Amino acid sequence: LLDTAQAVVAYELNSDTLLYTWNADQRINPTGMVKLLTALIVIEEGNLDDLVTVYRSTLDTIAWGAVSAGLMAGEQVPLRDLLLCVMVASANDAAAVMAAHIAGSQKEFVVKMNEKARELGCTNSNFTNVHGLKDPEQYSTARDLAMLTAYAMKNPIFYQTVSAKSVRIGNRNLTNHNKLLWRVEGVDGVKTGYTKAAGRILVSSC
Repeated sequence: LLDTAQAVVAYELNSDTLLYTWNADQRINPTGMVKLLTALIVIEEGNLDDLVTVYRSTLDTIAWGAVSAGLMAGEQVPLRDLLLCVMVASANDAAAVMAAHIAGSQKEFVVKMNEKARELGCTNSNFTNVHGLKDPEQYSTARDLAMLTAYAMKNPIFYQTVSAKSVRIGNRNLTNHNKLLWRVEGVDGVKTGYTKAAGRILVSSC
């Protein structure tokens, strides 16, 4: 692993023990791990029973070809289902729609993200968007992502969402591509991420 990894943290939640670190405070591109924070704020501040309208202006902010749930302008989707789209299928369009619903705009939601990160002690992170698509000003560290995840996994809704292997939402069948969930006994989340520029990133819980 250390032949290729930029940074690693192994953390035992119950005893609050750092078992192993490698470049824990080195800045990395968090890619899809940004969605962990997006989901946490939606769960803490939103009403998951809200029916959310999907607006074309929001969909247009997502880069062509990015992973999406195929949301359509004018569609109305329960916030709970959008959350599953984000955390099970890593849908960037759903993340943008959720953020705009909660804060009025993605820009205002990002303010909430950075405030929450500071509250949790994630002082070596800066978030600039709600989904993790490429932005040179967006960064985090293995330590910060571990702290964020340790906090978030204590929330039962977050836990249930990131541990879901597959869900059906309307006519959409969503499958979690985190192969550890399917193959390794005891694994109960959390998220995989990848971009060509940043490579692969994994936050996992067992």
